[in-house]
Amino acid sequence: MSAGAIARDLLVKLLDAGNKHAAGASARAPALTATHLKPYSELRSLQHKQECDETFMAARDAGAVTLQRDKLNPNDGLFERVDLVDVQTLARFLGRTSYADQLAQTVAQLEPLKADFPVILEMIGRWTGMVKVRGLGPQDAGAWIDAAKTIRACVARSQDTIAAPVREFSARLFQDSKRIEALTTQLDVLLSGSVEESPRATAQVWQELGLFREEHPVLLAGHVHIARDRSTGVIDAPYMGLPAAAIQGVASKVTDVITIENKTTFHSEAKRRQDCQVLLIYTAGMPSPAWRVMYGRVLRSLPLATPVHHWGDVDEGGFRIASTIAAAAQAAGFALQPYGMSPDDVPLEMRVKASARTLERIQHFARAAGWSELGHALREAGFVAEQEALERE
Repeated sequence: MSAGAIARDLLVKLLDAGNKHAAGASARAPALTATHLKPYSELRSLQHKQECDETFMAARDAGAVTLQRDKLNPNDGLFERVDLVDVQTLARFLGRTSYADQLAQTVAQLEPLKADFPVILEMIGRWTGMVKVRGLGPQDAGAWIDAAKTIRACVARSQDTIAAPVREFSARLFQDSKRIEALTTQLDVLLSGSVEESPRATAQVWQELGLFREEHPVLLAGHVHIARDRSTGVIDAPYMGLPAAAIQGVASKVTDVITIENKTTFHSEAKRRQDCQVLLIYTAGMPSPAWRVMYGRVLRSLPLATPVHHWGDVDEGGFRIASTIAAAAQAAGFALQPYGMSPDDVPLEMRVKASARTLERIQHFARAAGWSELGHALREAGFVAEQEALERE
């Protein structure tokens, strides 16, 4: 590294400290002390030290910093301290954008998205304090804009095109077949509507949008006859996988319909209930648009008195999924009920303390599902739990 590059690198570190101080993330006044300046002070060549000095003095002359030399040699000794005067001036001197300016630009660019994606307000709140969201700062507003464009384009599709290969859809939307794959984190945050929600697997995020690398069948279980495009027959034991579009409805008596969020729980229940007249349907996390259309067809083929339940994680994501399925059930004339998701169903040793924000979000989605009492009970209980940790008799 050249001497000039060493000086600039040190000034960049000072800029970073200034950004943190300006954002309130650090109370310490931004400065380079003797410890920070070791790469400069340990230079053996006088010429190299002079090159560093010239860079430091240029920053001083620009009004960005003040300099302190060695007290024993105040005229031409080594600089022992560099104090920041103005973070904006230093950023301009280095040919960079200050964090505050970058944040202001990003806030302006994301302004049109706030109405449809309120989580952007939470993101900005985090960024204002220099806290990253899923490892991302405010430097790439374009990625968030493209993620919002992807979600809107998926929502606007007709029912005939609600499932599509991700690269084909990306190529049509962005003229770049891999663009959507690069937006998975942004898509997950905007879809979940929360900066606190745990990251999901890539396929789970795409599934919510009806995008896939390879389409997966819907898993069903129970001693139930399913009407399909080309035939009608009983579900194989312990379960069967069918394309969502092929499932037309139920052609036998069903005592209950239970949707299940997690695969491990679905497999366990499928083995246990394979001879029962209970229809189990695996949602694979947040169900895809094609799954939700299929679910509506299944419910419309049943008597309105048929009980309809959902069993999922007792956390924010689980209740967001429940609210989505409840909306599909309501559209078919049914009221979805929770199964195994109340505080009483969760053993004390399986409970994980939740933040106030997470509990607020759980209550919000519980209300959206029509489960206001359950939402209130969980907020009072103050915990979350995964479905796989629970057992049902």
